[in-house]
Amino acid sequence: MSRVIVIGAGPAGMVAALEARKNGHEVILLEKNNELGKKLNITGKGRCNVTYVGDNEKFLNNVVNNAKFLTSSINTFNNIDLIKFLNEIGIDVKEERGSRVFLKSDNAKELTERFNKKLKEMGVKVLYRSSVKDVISENNKIKEVILEDNKSIKCDACIIATGGKSYPGTGSTGAGYKFAKNLGHNIIDPKPALVGLKVEEQSECKKLQGLSLKNVEISIKNLKDSKIIYKNFGEMLFTHFGCSGPLVLSASSTINGYSDDISKRKIELLIDLKPALSKEMLYKRLTRDFTKYTNKNYENSLNDLLPKSIIPAIILRSKINADKKVNQITKEEKENIVNVIKEFKYIIMGLLPIETGIVTAGGVSTKEINPKTMESKIVKNLYFAGEVIDLDAYTGGYNLQIAFTTGFVAGNNIN
Repeated sequence: MSRVIVIGAGPAGMVAALEARKNGHEVILLEKNNELGKKLNITGKGRCNVTYVGDNEKFLNNVVNNAKFLTSSINTFNNIDLIKFLNEIGIDVKEERGSRVFLKSDNAKELTERFNKKLKEMGVKVLYRSSVKDVISENNKIKEVILEDNKSIKCDACIIATGGKSYPGTGSTGAGYKFAKNLGHNIIDPKPALVGLKVEEQSECKKLQGLSLKNVEISIKNLKDSKIIYKNFGEMLFTHFGCSGPLVLSASSTINGYSDDISKRKIELLIDLKPALSKEMLYKRLTRDFTKYTNKNYENSLNDLLPKSIIPAIILRSKINADKKVNQITKEEKENIVNVIKEFKYIIMGLLPIETGIVTAGGVSTKEINPKTMESKIVKNLYFAGEVIDLDAYTGGYNLQIAFTTGFVAGNNIN
């Protein structure tokens, strides 16, 4: 029996600890906070989008960085396996729109409570308020973990599951990167992922702040070569700094790879406010509405078509006087209105800071980790799990699936 230390009691760390214990190892789970899963408790606005509905291919298609690395592990422990695992510890789940799987209770704390109960039942020793100072190896093999109070805990294996740098108030301060670097690993520069977008037209966004748009399509265009680098359909939100919401958060992960172009104002956000209608269909719809409101002013003619709060922005962008009578609007002006509605554009200035990101892109290089075991290729009996690895995905339960999957694999491959 080996003594295994797991650093970090998030989803990856808790699963890793349970699996290592099931395999007969002595397991010590170190957590710097005074509770388990502090970040997990606020996931999905406290409801916890725990996984997704779909096959393994769908999962890999929604991983932004290093999807190939996860091929073996997702075949070992996928969303179906996770749901079975959760059921076994007393958690029921439900499917919601967008193929998202949430806890049936809508309470993320239920998950951490069940994990806590299971960890106790299995005999995993959990040490709270135990901040780690360093992880030490000897002869290229893990030897001990040093706590901030300089207490040493000898071990035969160590799993680093410390998370990334997002939401540092929950304990994700990037400490795992330091441990990995000290042990000889390369760290891919951490960047914010699943984060809001800052736009040049902030004054307009401030007026639209709080407006949630459902069933819209957004595209991210690189103006350098006019290529669409991201496109999806769903829900978004206007904020005081620009845009957020599920669609925008996922788009931010793709934009991450174009940091130079962002700084040069070369990345554009296009919002199609009526994606179900082609331009020809929208023109006909607009014509019908204008016929219905033929004697009204332009500013009072769009209420059937668009949310009231966005109409002033449409009017301003169309460059047609708000008090112009609808029956005086020309064919060319109607075509212009259609174009504005179908391509509501913003120039992206940048992403919000990493501290506000839901997850972190970057981390320990996947080239230095065995994808079948999560063991380091550099230091024997050192394993990684979760967000500390250079892995991130779009919204929809995929990032938590990464955490659970890599934690499961790491916990089941301790030598």
